Amino acid sequence: MLKKGNKLYSILTGTCPKCHLESMYTDKNPYRMANIFNMFERCSHCNTKYKIEPSFFYGAMYVSYGVGIAFSVAAFMISFLWIETSLFVSFLCIVGTLVAFMPVIMRLSRNIWINLFIHYDPTAVKK
Repeated sequence: MLKKGNKLYSILTGTCPKCHLESMYTDKNPYRMANIFNMFERCSHCNTKYKIEPSFFYGAMYVSYGVGIAFSVAAFMISFLWIETSLFVSFLCIVGTLVAFMPVIMRLSRNIWINLFIHYDPTAVKK
């Protein structure tokens, strides 16, 4: 399965990309919309600064486009090819999927973006 030290672990769990020991978000539930973007300033274990520079996470918008396309393709494949619905119903399934998973896509995109720039370091934990 996913173990610490693997980028997918940090991306899927939303943990610190450097030490994988704590969540980057103040609220782990992405469906609490008031707190969806609220992140800790730094990791309490390795002191990694999450917001590397002002507007750092604007780059995650580009990642969210790709993640949204992946969710859309999955919704289309399931509805049109597997369940064999009409194109219109498949379109509605895609829209419903994107709306329902929007908070997850936003968080996942941020996690992918920060993991592109910060790499796992098992020795990073401050003493």
